[in-house]
Amino acid sequence: MDTSLYLERIGYTGPVSHDYATLKELQFCHMTTVPYENLDILAGKPLKLDSESLYEKIVTARRGGYCFELNGAFDALLRALGFDVTDCMARFLKGEADIPMRRHRVLQVRCGGGLYLCDVGVGMVNPIYPVNLDTPEAQAIGNEQYKVTKDHFLGTVLHQCYEGVWDRFFAFTDEPQLDIDYIMPSFYCERHPDSPFNKADMLAIQTRFGGKNSISGDALTYWDENGKHKATIENTSMRKEALEKYFGIAEE
Repeated sequence: MDTSLYLERIGYTGPVSHDYATLKELQFCHMTTVPYENLDILAGKPLKLDSESLYEKIVTARRGGYCFELNGAFDALLRALGFDVTDCMARFLKGEADIPMRRHRVLQVRCGGGLYLCDVGVGMVNPIYPVNLDTPEAQAIGNEQYKVTKDHFLGTVLHQCYEGVWDRFFAFTDEPQLDIDYIMPSFYCERHPDSPFNKADMLAIQTRFGGKNSISGDALTYWDENGKHKATIENTSMRKEALEKYFGIAEE
């Protein structure tokens, strides 16, 4: 991996120290430059989750991906920069009445004497900065509130406060995972008829205006200095323009 090119891709220009300030800025830079997207899944192109393939897609081809890809690439970058990283398997709990399967990838990063949760691979509103895993107290991150609890079965549970109500966001256990451990859940997400990822466009990228640009099907949401806007994508030309303008993806 050429870390200088990866850092250039995400617009990180500061020094690299193994502290929270650096980790915080790296995560925010990644989330504001590399989009969450499922375009290869919709095109029927099998995903490759090894670090070399992820580097080629995200840095060289200037594309994005979904959780298995984005957090896999971010993990490889952090490790190359000398951070202490553990990949974990998670259950995405938001909006779920029952306990779902494990189909989410997250990172635990130890730096500056603390342990932090990093996740650059969620399409909805999520922590834009690392979450401190060493405290049960509520944490203000961006415009949101988060807290961490422990569950005897689910492991570490991240909660998000939405409109004054605390809701479970996702949960993970501490067993270290390898790239190959994500192949089966990713294959399910890519190919299974019940998967939400192979139905329609799903894109999102954090903006510096406070919210996320997103596409869900033909519904476009984008942010600028005047706030939040919504539009309907009516044709392929408008879709192509939106992908490039709001997500930095230039389709051929």
